[in-house]
Parts: sequence; C-alpha cells; structure tokens
Amino acid sequence: MIPLAEARQYVISACEPLKPSSKAVIDSSGHVLAETVRAIEAVPPFANSAMDGYAVRAADTVSPPARLRVVGSVMAGDQPKTSVHPGESVRIMTGAPIPSGADAVCMIERTQVEEDGSIVIIEQSVDQGTNVRNAGEDVMAGDEVFGPGTHIGPAHIGVLISVGVDELLVHGRPAVGVLSTGNELVTTAGALAPGKIRDSNRPTLLAQLAKDGFVGVDLGTAGDDEMALADVLEAASSRCDAIMVSGGVSVGDLDITKAVLKKLCGTTMRSMQIAIKPAKPFAFGVLKVAGTPVFGLPGNPVSALVSYELLVRPALRVMAGFTVLDRPRLAGVAEMDLARRPDGKLHLLRVTAHIGADGTLYVRSSGGQGSHMMRAMARSNALALLPDGEHARTGERVEVLILDDDELACDVDEPC
Repeated sequence: MIPLAEARQYVISACEPLKPSSKAVIDSSGHVLAETVRAIEAVPPFANSAMDGYAVRAADTVSPPARLRVVGSVMAGDQPKTSVHPGESVRIMTGAPIPSGADAVCMIERTQVEEDGSIVIIEQSVDQGTNVRNAGEDVMAGDEVFGPGTHIGPAHIGVLISVGVDELLVHGRPAVGVLSTGNELVTTAGALAPGKIRDSNRPTLLAQLAKDGFVGVDLGTAGDDEMALADVLEAASSRCDAIMVSGGVSVGDLDITKAVLKKLCGTTMRSMQIAIKPAKPFAFGVLKVAGTPVFGLPGNPVSALVSYELLVRPALRVMAGFTVLDRPRLAGVAEMDLARRPDGKLHLLRVTAHIGADGTLYVRSSGGQGSHMMRAMARSNALALLPDGEHARTGERVEVLILDDDELACDVDEPC
C-alpha cells in the first residue's frame, strides 16, 4: 500500500490548468480568473448621497436647530442644477450627486420642513462628510480589482460590472466523462434479472460533478470487454478534458480497467493500492493520443465517491485553475465511539457533523460503514479521518473533512 499523500501528488502533478479563454462577465460565475483585472472606472464614479435627506454645509448645522433655505432638489440619475451656499440646502435622494458647496447630508428623519417647503429645520448637527459616498471610495480607476486564481462568484460579478469590465480571461470548467463498467450493470427500470445490479455510480458521479461546478459528460456503461472499453475511452478523449471510470481497478479476474489503461496510457498509468478505507484500489493514467487524464475509481459506490473526493476533485480543480484544492478540514469532537481496527490504513468514516450551542463541531456516525452502504453516505455531511490505531472514543478530538458546509447548522436530532 502507498500513502494517500503520494497518490494525490502523482495524480495532481499530471494535471494542468485548462487553457484560458475570454468570457463575458455575466457568464463567468463559477469560473476561475486567469488574469489581473483593473478597474476602468472609479466606484462610486462621483460623490453621492448615502441617504434621503438634505445636502447641507456642515458648518451651517453647528448650532441646531438650523433653519436653512431649500434652493432645489436632486434625484438619483440627475445632475444638480444649483449650488449650496451659506444658509442653504438642497433636497437629495439616495445615490444622487452631491451639489457643489455641500459637504454633508442630513437624513430626512432628523429634519422638519415648513409648510410651504421653502425652509428645512435641521434638528441635529452633522459633521463634514456625513452620509456622503466619496468618488473612488471603494475602488479607484486603475486599481487592481482581482487577480489570477480568483473564483468568480455573484459579488465578484457585481464589482466587475460596477468598474466597467465586461469581459474576462478565465479557465474553463473541465468537461468530465463518466463511465461505469461491468457486465452486472443495468440502466433500465423494471425487475432485475438474477445477478444484476443497477448502475448508481454513473448518475451519482455526474450529480457530484454538477454540484462541484464541473461539466459532466455521460459516457454510459461498458461491459467487461477490453476492446470495447478502449474504444469508448479513445472516442471520449476528443470531447472530454478528463474521464472517470468506475469499476475494474481491483484484483478480480474481470477487473480490466487497469489493463486497458496500461495499453492506452503507457508509462503514465499507475495502479495503486492506497492505505485508506474505503477506496483502497485506484488507477490513473494520461491517454497517449489526446493527453486526457483518466481516473480509475473502485466499483463500490461509497468507495467511488470517496476516491472522487480525495483524488479526482482536487485534480479537476487544478484543471479549472483553482489554487485551493480541498474542502475544509476542521477539528471536531466525537459524540459517540467511532469504531475502527488497526490495519495500517487511514479510515474515512461517514459522519454527521453539527455545530453545538457552545460552538464546538460535534460528529457522530451516519450509519453503516460498508463500502456498499450508500444510505449512510447520503446522510453524512463529513468524513471523520481516523489514523491507524484504535477507534476514537466519545469526547475525543477527531479531524473532520467537511463535505457539505450548508448542513453544519442542522440539529442532528431533526431532519436536515
């Protein structure tokens, strides 16, 4: 067996970021920036009001209440038609430009207006700059806004649009082919024939790819036939940036994925027995013809997902341009005994993690830990990483790999 770190290093080092391409800002969410972006415009582009109220000279409000003449009004989108002189004010709306001469805004809640509207009474003093958003306060024209490696999200798009940027150079999201292998697999509904099982790995992995922001390509299923499998992989390499194959990487008589990858990938292909449980068997290689990375995952459904988390997802994130490759690892406390036996492996237990009232992260088993028991995987939102040795006792600290941080606030005694 080899350490997990060695397997990860081999896989990740063989994967490179996809070639960047230009994309409209409004279509860039989820992509990773491949360039330095500078502001074309300042934000705000001009001094404007942060409140509905009256634009005033702060000096005129030193001794409230102050009676000021109202000499005009300015709305958002307008240009001020008058200046503010001593003893004067201008009615102003949020976002409207500050008239010349004014240096503060008194919010409307702190004013009273005489019946004819010609006089406003400022009930409290305001300091210079109160409720004024200065030009370039957030970003100055020419400032570096974001750099390479930035993962574009909704707020980034808002910033980029506001500084006048409409196109970006970004890394593509890898298109990942997903193929299940095995004569025993069935993809249609209806009663199962003796010895057959339903192909759950392919739909599961496609769904996981979509959740993680990658592009899944359904390659269907292949039987235990080396020539047929080789044909599928070579055909897929022309439309996929990477390929995942589940099944055929262990030591059974019909575990043919390793043999096919050896022929198609040559010296880059490596069959591994990794010191982890589940997901011990794994294969990886780069197709000689197209340079496409191929990940050989175990056939057991839990093992396939764990292999994806530990080995495939980090490599795909490299290809997508990410600099942070893994999900968060946090320190938690076991709420129950987490069983394991010494066997020279790192055990990855499916657990439910939640944040207690004291702010501590607590974990408990989500159910059966067999590599075929997907219901416990579906119930879990984390993996407890138990190093080789005896099981973790109740109250002991454990390292936790968070799979779904949206569920951390759930009360484990209630449905999430």
